[in-house]
Amino acid sequence: MSFYTRTAFRYFGRYSENIAIFFPDLKSDIKKTKMRTSVQEYISTSILTTFLVFLAEIPLLSFAFALVFKSFLFSFITGFTVSVLLSVLIFFLFTQYPKTVVSERSKKMNSGLPFASLYLSTIAGTKLPLNRVFQIFGKFTKSGEIGEEVGMINKDMEAFGFDAHTALERAVERSPSKNFKDLLWGLLSTSASGGDVVSYLREKSKTLMDDYRRRLTEFSKKMMLLSEIYLTAIVLGTIFFVILTAIFSGVSTGVRSIILLQTLVIFIFLPLMSLMFIILVKSSTPGEE
Repeated sequence: MSFYTRTAFRYFGRYSENIAIFFPDLKSDIKKTKMRTSVQEYISTSILTTFLVFLAEIPLLSFAFALVFKSFLFSFITGFTVSVLLSVLIFFLFTQYPKTVVSERSKKMNSGLPFASLYLSTIAGTKLPLNRVFQIFGKFTKSGEIGEEVGMINKDMEAFGFDAHTALERAVERSPSKNFKDLLWGLLSTSASGGDVVSYLREKSKTLMDDYRRRLTEFSKKMMLLSEIYLTAIVLGTIFFVILTAIFSGVSTGVRSIILLQTLVIFIFLPLMSLMFIILVKSSTPGEE
């Protein structure tokens, strides 16, 4: 625990348990992010950070509003009110941050799950015990989110002495990916009931791979549509606007205004639209939860 976290827990730890009641999923989300902190420590750190930001906001916002309204009392009240609202927003963002991390981890796991399940089915085809299957898988797959999850399964079995079924149950509880949970639950129930683990893994890998191909096809079609929209509406639209305004500048007197407008479109509007396009493409890639 860092000095900052200890300080936050010392002053705000007594309030964190009562606040945690309003965020019932926070404890589970923090566990899935693999943060080495408890929910009480996280909330205490969030409160301290929000409080420090609040103290910094009041004088800055009050000074900014004083320059506009020329009234100290009104500027202070407005700055205080805005600081409170911004602080509440910052604290809310703190509580939602673990969900963002969990969602990102889930997306990465779902992207590699079809290939991981195919690899698992290949290893299981050797008729090795379930614990040996995960040991071999973890030995050759140490990178990525799935590799880390399998490494924790092996750690539960080797370091803590859990059997394969108990280790899989623990993995299901901490995994952020619903698809990976389904795979482990199916594997656990098949193994516990004496079913054919190899057949299950082969069918599961086939289903996941078919779904992955379908999502790739949908993504390629969406990319074609987005590319056409971007090139036609954004790039060509910007070029057409610059040419059109350049023609108008020759017959009008507001040349400076037109040049300023062209500058805003080229150096602000176009980069912002390009950034939004990149974010949209990134969020549409296969692997979503």
